[in-house]
Amino acid sequence: MKQRSIPLCVIYSIITCGIYSIYWFICLTDESRIVSDRYQTSGGMAFLFNLITCGIYGIYWGYKMGEAMDDARAQHGEPAGSLPIIFLILNLFGLSIVTMALIQNELNKYEIA
Repeated sequence: MKQRSIPLCVIYSIITCGIYSIYWFICLTDESRIVSDRYQTSGGMAFLFNLITCGIYGIYWGYKMGEAMDDARAQHGEPAGSLPIIFLILNLFGLSIVTMALIQNELNKYEIA
């Protein structure tokens, strides 16, 4: 798993008109599967579902990613919070880039070889 700079990921997403955010979305989804040890849709499939449903799947994706991050917290002895609800609300209001930044912040805490 790669440690990523959140400000650089946001800047790259803006500079590339969202192309980097697609890559980032796929990586976040795949890395959350590793950290949380829960079966989820792969990053590529999640992106495809998001594309097919015109972004509606992204709202569900945010909720499921929150659950995965809460599971990862619990596995590492940290208290689980209300990340699924936070991510769901952010994605409902079209702030998926904020959701992605928060997920990356959580993933940067864990070192996986």
